[in-house]
This record gives sequence, structure tokens and C-alpha cells, in this order.
Amino acid sequence: MPNLKAIRDRIKSVKNTRKITEAMRLVAAAKVRRAQEQVIATRPFADRLAQVLYGLQSRLRFEEADLPLLKQREVKTVALLVISGDRGLCGGYNNNIIRRAEIRAKELAAEGLDYRFVIVGRKANQYFKRRDQPIEASFIGMEQIPTADEASTIADELLSLFLSDEVDRVELIYTRFVSLVSSRPVIQTLLPLDPQGLEVSDDEIFRLTTRAGVFQVEREKVAGPTPVEFPQDMIFEQDPVQILDALLPLYLNNQILRALQESAASELAARMTAMNNASDNAKELAKTLNLTYNKARQAAITQEILEVVAGANSLG
Repeated sequence: MPNLKAIRDRIKSVKNTRKITEAMRLVAAAKVRRAQEQVIATRPFADRLAQVLYGLQSRLRFEEADLPLLKQREVKTVALLVISGDRGLCGGYNNNIIRRAEIRAKELAAEGLDYRFVIVGRKANQYFKRRDQPIEASFIGMEQIPTADEASTIADELLSLFLSDEVDRVELIYTRFVSLVSSRPVIQTLLPLDPQGLEVSDDEIFRLTTRAGVFQVEREKVAGPTPVEFPQDMIFEQDPVQILDALLPLYLNNQILRALQESAASELAARMTAMNNASDNAKELAKTLNLTYNKARQAAITQEILEVVAGANSLG
């Protein structure tokens, strides 16, 4: 016969666990909202920067500009910037990005190229460090809501590696936010910058909303910034090439910040989903345990009645 006290203790433990997972889900939801507010807040600067770059592109040909960040050279060593999380309990988020980075490293090795990791996040750093992989730099303990200062620090490290010719290409591996239940690891070349990649394009922003007590993501298509061509008679105080040379690092910072924001949103959404599933599982387990407890208690009562009846018959 099942131990009734042990079942009661298990039910209490499961209910307490459900309270914790539900609280973690709500905290993750609040942080997703903060992340989306930050994306919206940083958008005007990114749009204006894109307009200026487009205007400069109309006045000179990027391909002819002799700038270090646009210079294509023979690739011998590649830096892989991998963005993961510092914490777990977020489903397969960290495993997916680590697996994608590992596959990319093997592809580069198969091509006869050297590679180095620049890691963002404790999980990826621990994984590759245990396997003696070449880690050039790591950034851990960062804010869950990325900041421009953090993006600038990472960009400075990458620029130092690229401009000193220690690496010939920088690739970014991060998780693109798709929905609350879906994200996708992607690879993007950061350096050298591709002039075609500076073109103005449409974009979209997401908003986390609540309907009937259920979290939902609403996506809104946003047209890219309106291209503005500088007048042909505009006089620059500096050479346009020098202006472009100063703006390209800002563009790189913006690309990294956007990747950090997308990764943060993906991690938080994965944690929301994982905690929601855990809460649902705890609820179902509590129901099963309650049923088991009721059956065991009924069996105990029935056994006691049978014993009383048997005792009465023996006395009679």
C-alpha cells in the first residue's frame, strides 16, 4: 500500500516547484518586454546611420574606397563570434547555438583554415574551454538586456583582431528571434564589411502582448529608412572617405548590438516556453499524485472497515 505521507509530501513539493517555474516565466516575459522597448529605442539611430551611409555611397564608390574595414584579403584565419547565454533553464537555446558553432569550426578546419573563438556567454565559454578550443576572448556576466557599451566593447576586440591582421575574416553566430516557440541559429560575416550589405532594407519589430491571459508575439513590418541622396554640390568639411572610415565602426557596433538583442530575445522566449512547459507538467503531475493519494486513502479506509467487520463477526 502506498505511503500516504510520502504522497502528500510529493504533492506539496510539486506545487512549490510549479510556483517557482511560473514566477520565472513571468520574469522572463517582463524582460522580453524590456528587450523589445530597447530595440524600438535604438532604431532611430540605426535608421539615421543607414541614411548617412546611403548618402555617402551615392557620392563615392565603396569598392574604390581604400578603407581597412572594406579590404578583402586572402583568408587564412577566421574569428567566430559566438553569442550564447550565461544561464540555463532555457530549453535547447544554448545547445543549438553551440552545436552550430561547432559545425562551423569543423567546416573551416576541413577547408584548411585556422579559427579562433570570441565567446559571449558563460555556457559556450565553458563548453569550448573544456574541449581546449582556441578562445581568443570571452565576455561573460553581461546584462540580459544588452547595452550599446557592451556591443562597443565586443566590437573593439574584433576590430583589434582584424586590423592587426591576426584574423582575416570575422563571422557572427547568433540566434535569430522568430517567435516565442521558435528561434534559428544563423551565421553572418561581420568583417570585412560588404558594401552590398550596407544597402537600406525593410525590417520588422516584435511586441509581446497578452490576450486572454496568454502571451503572444505580434510582428510589425517596418519599412527601412528612406534613402536620402546628398546634393551633388554639397561640400564636406572632411573627405567623404574619412567620414565613411569613422562611420563604419559605428555600423559594426550597431550590427553586434542588434545580434545581442535578437539573442537575448530568443533566450528569454526559450526560457518562457521552458518554464511554461515545466508549469504545465507540474500541474499534470500534481493531478496524477492527487488521484493516487485519493485511491490509496480509499483503499486504507476500505481495509480498516473490513478489519472492523471481521473483528465484529469473530466476536459474534
